[in-house]
Amino acid sequence: MSQFVDRILGLPGWLVLVVAGVVVLAEDALFVGFVLPGETVALLAGAAAKVGHASLAGVLVVVVLGAIVGDTIGYELGRHLGGRVLRVRVLDRRRERLEAARDFLARRGGSAVFLGRWIAFFRAVMPFLAGSSRMRYRKFLAWNALGGLAWGVTVVLVGYAAGASYKRVEQSFGRGAAIAVLAVVVIAVVVWRVRRRRARLGG
Repeated sequence: MSQFVDRILGLPGWLVLVVAGVVVLAEDALFVGFVLPGETVALLAGAAAKVGHASLAGVLVVVVLGAIVGDTIGYELGRHLGGRVLRVRVLDRRRERLEAARDFLARRGGSAVFLGRWIAFFRAVMPFLAGSSRMRYRKFLAWNALGGLAWGVTVVLVGYAAGASYKRVEQSFGRGAAIAVLAVVVIAVVVWRVRRRRARLGG
């Protein structure tokens, strides 16, 4: 993880923006959020903005747009490919969680699109499921835009705040120690958010 953090923070500003935007978009658009760490990259992009490697405004724009556009692509894929993708055998191991996501969408409707953005697995599959369930696009877009804006701004600013700690530690103890501290902070934030959302949904 520390090597991953180091690589992101060591990128030039324009490349931080490209990586953040592409990863966040692909996480939802390509139905592969299980393996692409969109939230982690957004956090690190926020930290990179704090230490001066990228523009905070630029990071906010690309993360929010990546989230909204990625979800829209995921919705269209679900609308056109629908059950064919959901029946592939590679998803059998995640069948129970997919059914939970489907049930959540059926119960909560558009708000599930907003709430699902805060949980890694739901963030990856909810746009696709919304499309395959034929949710009206205007309804999806409204909740998608609201969720993408709220999630993007929150995650980037949390990363930005963590970047302040990174900068102080780097000045006092060097880059290696700062990377270790930031890696711990990023992991802790991601785990805490996932557990909190799971607890709420379980309740």
